[in-house]
Amino acid sequence: MEIVLQEKKLIQDVKSKMSDILVAISWREIARTYFGKSSSWLYHKLDGIDGNGGAGGFTPEEAEQLKGALCDLSDRIRRAADSI
Repeated sequence: MEIVLQEKKLIQDVKSKMSDILVAISWREIARTYFGKSSSWLYHKLDGIDGNGGAGGFTPEEAEQLKGALCDLSDRIRRAADSI
């Protein structure tokens, strides 16, 4: 029986796609609230490196989770703006 390990497909261009909002968001809060991880974990993901300095990035599942976090944050901002 042969076991084939699939290489992880990582998404590495997330930071460039979010260049417009990088300085406007607390990535520490995103990491803690939506991932239960440290800010350094998220910064490494955004920079496309793993914790040991090698190639890294977001798995498709993590990218989807980040998308959900940003959508939730945008909804919260919209509700706050609408209440003014």
